Amino acid sequence: MDALQRRVIQEDTVQYKLFMIQPAHSAPQQTEEHLKLLVPEILAKVAPLLVQYIWQHQPFNLKYYPEKEDIPAHIGGSTQFGDNVDDEWFIVYLLQQITEAFSDLAARVEDNDGEFLLIEAADYLPKWLNPDTSENRVFFFRGKLHILPCPSKSNTKGFSHDVVPSVAQALALLSTHPEACQASPKICSVLRKRLKGYPEKIQSSLHRAHCFIPAGIATVLAQRPDLVAPAVSAFYLRDPVDLQACRNFKTFPPDTRVLTSVTFTHCLYAQLQQQQFSPDRRSGFNLPPRSHPQFMAHELGMKLAHGFEILCSKCRLPSSEPNAPVSCNPQWKGFMESLRKNGYFRGELEGSVFYKELFKSAENFFKQSVASKSNVLAPGEEVLQLLHSSTPFNLEELKKLESQLPPEDSDSWLNITAQDLEKLLEERSGARADVGSKRCASKQTQLAGDAAERGKETEDNKEEEEGAYALVAVSQGMKDFLNAMSSHEGAELPWGSATQPFSFDSDSVANALDRLLGRNEAELDSDDLDDDYDDDDDEDVEELDEGSSDNTGTSSAETLDGLKKYMDQMDQELMSTNVGQSFSQTNNNKEGLDKTSSHSSAGISLPREDVDEEIQPLDLDVNLVTNLLESLSCQAGLAGPASNLLQSLGINLPPNSDPS
Repeated sequence: MDALQRRVIQEDTVQYKLFMIQPAHSAPQQTEEHLKLLVPEILAKVAPLLVQYIWQHQPFNLKYYPEKEDIPAHIGGSTQFGDNVDDEWFIVYLLQQITEAFSDLAARVEDNDGEFLLIEAADYLPKWLNPDTSENRVFFFRGKLHILPCPSKSNTKGFSHDVVPSVAQALALLSTHPEACQASPKICSVLRKRLKGYPEKIQSSLHRAHCFIPAGIATVLAQRPDLVAPAVSAFYLRDPVDLQACRNFKTFPPDTRVLTSVTFTHCLYAQLQQQQFSPDRRSGFNLPPRSHPQFMAHELGMKLAHGFEILCSKCRLPSSEPNAPVSCNPQWKGFMESLRKNGYFRGELEGSVFYKELFKSAENFFKQSVASKSNVLAPGEEVLQLLHSSTPFNLEELKKLESQLPPEDSDSWLNITAQDLEKLLEERSGARADVGSKRCASKQTQLAGDAAERGKETEDNKEEEEGAYALVAVSQGMKDFLNAMSSHEGAELPWGSATQPFSFDSDSVANALDRLLGRNEAELDSDDLDDDYDDDDDEDVEELDEGSSDNTGTSSAETLDGLKKYMDQMDQELMSTNVGQSFSQTNNNKEGLDKTSSHSSAGISLPREDVDEEIQPLDLDVNLVTNLLESLSCQAGLAGPASNLLQSLGINLPPNSDPS
């Protein structure tokens, strides 16, 4: 029932909250005032990163939320990231930096999948931690990931796995025992690897391309480069009704097109470039032939113009009333002081060209994220407002700037080879591959030693040695998988516990059985017990049990004898079929079968004792590897049972180089 009452987060949306680690005597009014003052200060701290970022749908935002039910007062927000999951992880990086700079804040972040940070590090989580036991347990505090522990013999701090702590209880434990709540080094390593590259990754994820776009769009993007995102989304998600507005371009006529440089994110550029679209003849967008050197610039500009036209067609013209300057906002002065304190202007003199650019970016950011507005403008309304508030463009001057454009970026990152894909998959499953390589390191050493003794150093022998290593890894990995101890929840991969000693807790097993079977006999089904028995029947059953205990050994022996006879009968029936020919056998087995078949063809009937002597164990390793390779071949490079199992075991077989 609790799971049904939880608030459902919208799909492709990340939600984040910043709580204050406060002493118990802190008054609620003081907490509210402190949190409200922190909002512009936090945004000023991360402003150097945010002003240059292009969001897919919604930007990072913060506002104050009062106390509600069991959630204390906090500052937070939500961002819809759509198809660009990098937006979500950039927000995780921002929260890490915020909690590191503001040591009295702890952050929680989740999306519609729940605790996605734990999903990323699922291979290294403790056994007790799962989606049902992770609520209000995962926080960023002082720049590090913290997971509220479950009490154990080595650590008595924390909450039992069957208890859902409140946010206030979790914050109290974080403030008093932060060391006991820190996540394990392996979990932190996975998260650190996922966030590797920030903040430099912001620039590396951008793509600059040349586009022939109407001059009005060029003027808008010069002031607000981030408006390219809603325009691309409008084109990408267009419908026939939207395209009706693009039959005749009223807002952005195509005869004013100029060549300019447009900055996209990788996701936005891929969405725009991969769409196949032919403009309406009445629109006025005539594309050159595909062989033309600037065909790509014309096509990208045409698609982008359609997106902006669709945005503006859904909005009304802005009012003619001038907006009040940001300097009139009482928060502006404090925001500028925070920017200067955090080195936003990079030592530039006030009035310089670069200072004016930074000031304009900060002003736009303040209007969107910091200043409280009663009515938030839609992207199309912002475009129309910029068109009407800016000075009219000079088409001749814009055409003169075409020769001064910076070079566009290469889009070779769009094309990925099979080798690149394999490399990416190996990086994502690096831990499994490491364990898989460690598991068969001794086998590799043994094979290398045998090869050295034989003195074979040719390339052919090296290839055979590498092939033998791969086959040994497959065989050994499957054996470890079959021999691994799993719980009642399902099969578990052996690599996860290969380096940890096995421990058995009899009390935990007994408790698990009690929960599964029920503690009282009255909870059993009526099919298992007869409701009509009485005390006399109980005495008869006890006497029967005492008598049967004496004959336990005899009944067990009879059962084994019966099973052996049954297996012998099966062997006799299978000997007369061709089933044995479907298995790979050693030379000794084949010779024995050849003798048997020659005797049979000569009309000689062997006695049962001779037949038993001819039956020898099969080479299980060879049969296992053969069947797995056949299964991989049938998958034709696609995902399937064999490839998924081997990948999970950390075994990466090379691609099949034999087309036959």
